[in-house]
Amino acid sequence: MDYPAAWLQGASLGEKIACDLRLQIIRGHYAPGTVLSENQIAADFGTSRSPVREAMKVLSGEGLIRLERMGAIVIGMSPADMEELFDVRLLIEHFAVKRLVRKDTAPIAAVLERLTDKMEVAFKHWDVAEFSLQDFLFHETLVLEAGHTRILHTWNGMRQLILTVMLAATEQRFSMKSTESVVTIAKHRTIATALMDRDEERLVSLVDDHYKDTRNAVNDSVLSPFRGSVLQD
Repeated sequence: MDYPAAWLQGASLGEKIACDLRLQIIRGHYAPGTVLSENQIAADFGTSRSPVREAMKVLSGEGLIRLERMGAIVIGMSPADMEELFDVRLLIEHFAVKRLVRKDTAPIAAVLERLTDKMEVAFKHWDVAEFSLQDFLFHETLVLEAGHTRILHTWNGMRQLILTVMLAATEQRFSMKSTESVVTIAKHRTIATALMDRDEERLVSLVDDHYKDTRNAVNDSVLSPFRGSVLQD
């Protein structure tokens, strides 16, 4: 499973390498403490070391690796790191939906419904990357439409990491033939309906409920296989 093609359109080679390495780290294929060699990665991608350095700087900024003289040392994401990522996402989406109910929500709800339709189609075709992308775009739409520059700046600093976690979790759920994705689709539709109704209290409750389920799904599908091994608190 790779990143959605649409996500990588217009990306530099360094950004594409960063995406690949980020996914391998989140999957646990590179354990914490692993040394990533610029020369080896450049050889793997058939490129010079310059795009690899670009990728390393990005991953270092996200806290996934630590740059040292001997090379890049994988840090990875511990369960505590993952909790913090969800904490910030929840705070942002709480703020976003409270701000959105002051607007004309009908056009926004219509966009969310279309994105949910695309998730459903992706599920029927067992397309992990597309399902994850549309799921991500659903949540990003809430943030974008809230129209708050500083909140958006914070979101943009996490968006690559958020999509990667979604990809890894969805990959695991699909591989286990889980019905959780059907529930996820239904919850997204409910959020869109509540936004249409401009029901702030219900929206906040639905976002809370969705994030509770999402945390559990990530714990079960992404973190559980690595507890006690590559992902340590």
